[in-house]
Amino acid sequence: MTQTGPLFVSSGDIVADRRYHWALDCAAKGDFSGAADILMQTVALAPAFATAWFALGAIRDRLGDHVGAALAFEHTRQLDPQDYHGARLQLARLGVGETAPAMTRAYVRRLFDQYAARYDTALTEHLAYRGPAALFESAERVMHAARRPFHFDSVLDLGCGTGLAGAAFRPVCGRLTGVDLSAAMGAKAAAKGLYDRLITADLSDFLEQEARGEAGYDLVLAADVFVYVNELLPIFAAVARVAAPDGLFVFTAETHAGAGAKLLPTLRYAHGEAYVHAALTDADLAVAHLAKAAVRSEKGRPVDSLVVVAQKSAGSHAPDGPGA
Repeated sequence: MTQTGPLFVSSGDIVADRRYHWALDCAAKGDFSGAADILMQTVALAPAFATAWFALGAIRDRLGDHVGAALAFEHTRQLDPQDYHGARLQLARLGVGETAPAMTRAYVRRLFDQYAARYDTALTEHLAYRGPAALFESAERVMHAARRPFHFDSVLDLGCGTGLAGAAFRPVCGRLTGVDLSAAMGAKAAAKGLYDRLITADLSDFLEQEARGEAGYDLVLAADVFVYVNELLPIFAAVARVAAPDGLFVFTAETHAGAGAKLLPTLRYAHGEAYVHAALTDADLAVAHLAKAAVRSEKGRPVDSLVVVAQKSAGSHAPDGPGA
């Protein structure tokens, strides 16, 4: 998922704000050169107007002026330390600074708060999304191979969003807990009546808090979550701490042929298969099943992804292997 729409945070100067809106109108009509000129006037009037600098970067990028775009995004980054706008990601996409910087909480929260109203429709009707179904099928396969009942007393849905994965797994859940950073996404999930417990929180903070108790989740889900996480090991290790001894950890991840984490042009992360294996191993989790699949599309083309089922090493079974 990329930028969902023009951002607006007032500059405090009514004239600059009006020029910003004028620039957006020009861009909407296809006059990107005119929009860039007006945005230059806007930031001259209000040099600390981070939103206008970000829009200028986006317009320059559209015009093919990547150097000018990077300069505008750098201004945004300096004026917006919480990276609400995602300027660090745009700089990385243009080859400036870190190659795969972490997404800030402010950026992710804003992104999904904006997107919540049309999230389900966009994924299921336009992006051919089948992540929850793929996870359900893979988890069922592992449980049947282990001759274990396909039912989980306690389930945690990480980055639960609007509840698409929760809906898929609800029939085989006892108690279902969902956590998401976006309050707007959580509200959509709550309206579906799927969850016994819903929390609005950062995943890392939530897992740290849960680890202090006696969570013991029999199943931890993460559907289309790690495309917004650059470093997987901290989350994997935290999941291992809250999972029951024989619990499953099932997740999807976009992948690429190279090593490590890569920021894609879509501003989502892809993780190399070897990197995923290494992060699981370092977190004392063993792969019980790993398959390459296309769980969504982008511009009509399938996106290379991994569907993974892992469990604590002490109770793991021999992995099916890639593509199984």
